[in-house]
Amino acid sequence: MLQVSTWTKVIVSLIVILGIVIALPNALPDSTRQHLPPVLQRTLSLGLDLQGGSYLLLEVDLAQVQKDKLESLMGDIRVKLRKAHIGMEDLQASGDQVSVRIPDSAQFDQAKTLLQDLNPVVGGSVLAIGARDYDVSYPGDNTIVLKMAQSYLAQTQQQILNESIEVVRRRIDAMGTKEPTIERQGNDRILVQVPGLSDPDRVIAMLGKVAKMTFQLVDESADPQAALKGLVPIGDELLYEQPAAKGLPAMPIVVQRRVMVDGDRLEQAGWTQNQSTGQIVVTFRFDARGGQQFANVTKDNVGRRFAIVLDNAVISAPNIREPILGGSGEIEGNFTVQSAGDLATLLNAGALPAPLKVIERRTVGAELGADAIKAGKYSTLAGLLLVALFMFARYGLFGIFADIALTLNVILLLAILTLFNATLTLPGIAGIVLTMGMAVDANVLIYERIREELRNGRSMLASIDTGFRMAMATIMDANATHVIAAAILFELGSGPVRGFAVTLGLGIITSFFTAVMVTRLIVITWLGFARPKQLTI
Repeated sequence: MLQVSTWTKVIVSLIVILGIVIALPNALPDSTRQHLPPVLQRTLSLGLDLQGGSYLLLEVDLAQVQKDKLESLMGDIRVKLRKAHIGMEDLQASGDQVSVRIPDSAQFDQAKTLLQDLNPVVGGSVLAIGARDYDVSYPGDNTIVLKMAQSYLAQTQQQILNESIEVVRRRIDAMGTKEPTIERQGNDRILVQVPGLSDPDRVIAMLGKVAKMTFQLVDESADPQAALKGLVPIGDELLYEQPAAKGLPAMPIVVQRRVMVDGDRLEQAGWTQNQSTGQIVVTFRFDARGGQQFANVTKDNVGRRFAIVLDNAVISAPNIREPILGGSGEIEGNFTVQSAGDLATLLNAGALPAPLKVIERRTVGAELGADAIKAGKYSTLAGLLLVALFMFARYGLFGIFADIALTLNVILLLAILTLFNATLTLPGIAGIVLTMGMAVDANVLIYERIREELRNGRSMLASIDTGFRMAMATIMDANATHVIAAAILFELGSGPVRGFAVTLGLGIITSFFTAVMVTRLIVITWLGFARPKQLTI
């Protein structure tokens, strides 16, 4: 029957009122919104296509990670066999494997046992229990081949991608940007959208650096000019030192390969102005273990130069004048306030586990975003107005009831998007506009059924009750198919398609609520107050 319980009326009314309160801040200017309680200051975040900003698609260089791991394995093999006084030949990496030949057959079994210690069991996966990092084979001629296992490759790629996303997020957040979008794309790509930031070059500069910092001693006995000709002493490497002033060439410098203190031990970095020289410097502080290592190195090497290496480039190589026991220091260089701040941000965010390559970059201007917002507002209002006029022209007063429910539907949809911190994009607006057209479908089904019952001679109240009850099954079937379609779009789509699917799916749910529950309450309330003798619909 048309009777509705008091609890149902209260719950529906509370949902509508709560939706209006949550959605209202989106329509208020910033000056007014600032005076509201913090819980009511939340608004919809605008996407890149509406607000303007930078779009980057990054690719994680997993091949470099694989190469680094194989080089590390070669180093471990070399150290292991040398400590056991086992001779070796043809130690090399090729593709995804490392091979080594043991010339003395008598030492072959011992070498196999030692190298097995370098091949631990893969962890972190139930399916990988008992599996090892490398598949070991013996092709003959006393040769041992260690090939990266597929489970180890998959685990490594997953770990590197997750770590890269986390480092990218920390770096972007440290730039002070609002509501960035950082998500995984496929198996080796990261999508970065930074609304409101129109300088993608700065973002690329921040994300393009691995920011791997090491502290290595300078080999004072080595000749940089000879090293340029390929005569680099064993255990050393040739790097280039950052010039003292802009416009000057980078100077070659020979440093020991051995890392005395790793940048992973950095606990905090910042920048300041040196009071005595006026230079902008980057400050750093190590954790307890790193501070102890730093103190030992500076204590044992007073008078020597200590190179601070960032991504295989020496940014500073000062002389150790005295032991530094406090676990902190300064990096001097040709810094500006922004470059020093950016370097401190990179160090605080941590080093990327793998290099990132920019696959695609786009910049959306603020004016273009404003035009998109204006077009979205006009299209939404035009759609709402046209649907409202049609319903009024077709069903008269009952059309107005449907228009009220349609307006509340849009408000509730905006409230849900605001409540869950959703980002509104242009495809999302398209989903809202489409939802408005579909929202009145339920009202049309109900009203047409009421008309049919009236033509069959039923009374006014019986026709209204039958119309709402009998149309329910059709309404649920239609909305179920729409929700399934939206779910498929969300699952199979990405980016803009997902934004469209989210607003469409939520809009279907809110339209069902408003078309059935809200319209029903409006009609019952109208019948109670107006008490019409006959029904014109």
